[in-house]
Amino acid sequence: MPSVSEKFEIPKFYYFDSGNHYSGSKGDFSYKIITGETLRALTWHGRLCSMKAEIEHEQEFERSEQGFAEMIKWLESLC
Repeated sequence: MPSVSEKFEIPKFYYFDSGNHYSGSKGDFSYKIITGETLRALTWHGRLCSMKAEIEHEQEFERSEQGFAEMIKWLESLC
């Protein structure tokens, strides 16, 4: 599956627009994207799952192609 990010393996917008969530990591940096009315991105450091980790950053984005692109840029800026 081709990624839309140069830093992370993240599927294309259609994956999220279909209602799917996604999580991944790069080194010690972990992230989760939750699909709902909006796209909500969470980030933390460490190997714990998002339910047990201390979330360091959380941001909501419009569930649209533009909001998705903004979310990718935001995630890349944190890593």
